[in-house]
Amino acid sequence: MEILIDEQAGYCFGVVKAIGAAEEVLSHEGSLYCLGDIVHNSAEVERLKDKGLRVIDHAMLPSLAGSKVLIRAHGEPPETYRTADSLGIRLVDATCPIVLALQQRIRKGYDEMRPLGGQIVIFGKPGHAEVVGLTGQTDGTALIVSHPDDIAAIDFARPIRLYSQTTKSREEYRQLIGNIEAHLPAGADFVAYDTVCNRVANRARELEGFARSVDVLLFVAGSNSSNGRYLYEYCRKVQPATHLIASPADLQADWFVGVRSVGISGATSTPRWLMEEVRERLKLIRL
Repeated sequence: MEILIDEQAGYCFGVVKAIGAAEEVLSHEGSLYCLGDIVHNSAEVERLKDKGLRVIDHAMLPSLAGSKVLIRAHGEPPETYRTADSLGIRLVDATCPIVLALQQRIRKGYDEMRPLGGQIVIFGKPGHAEVVGLTGQTDGTALIVSHPDDIAAIDFARPIRLYSQTTKSREEYRQLIGNIEAHLPAGADFVAYDTVCNRVANRARELEGFARSVDVLLFVAGSNSSNGRYLYEYCRKVQPATHLIASPADLQADWFVGVRSVGISGATSTPRWLMEEVRERLKLIRL
């Protein structure tokens, strides 16, 4: 049985930047706090915990006055920066540059919409760390739309500025734009910005060829990875024998009976070393 690892799989630039920033501090200081999981992959989170990274939530910030805290690639709302400043917390800001640019665009759009009575609409997953940071740019007033058909709360008579979470499906985002446009009155003030990360959009196209080239595809991703879920579902459309796993322990021998080739890929939050561990465990399966 041939086992192939997708050469294009692995961390996106933003995750590489955040993990690199954490490891730099840990190599010199031996400990560092991080607001939330640094990446949506439990295996990588545990690896960094062993190096001294401590995951915290916002409620813990008051007890960490004077400490050093990492802001992960997903970014944070302005309130987090104000709180850290008031407590003398030293921030290691590893916000992905693409997310940071989107935050700034949404803030600008919000400032333009306020005097016009307009609304900011964000296509994203409610409660997702990136979306929380984006919503914070609008003082918490943005309307979050999670599905292309989820448009009932939008007031089509008011000006609309539409943005997308960077890791959402570009195809679904286009569907949402089309659904909104179908409900707009003549002369409506509506602008939709293309804010899906090109790395995420391109990964889907790259994955299609890889998924078709193997008999079985193992897609490695954390259960809380939005990007992972999207890419897994995309793979399953072109390769029905696609299995979503979080670790080598999830492998099932009956997936590989009579199979000649197996591909291993993952989300932009999946470390390369984890995919390699899946490959090594797969070699031990006796069919």
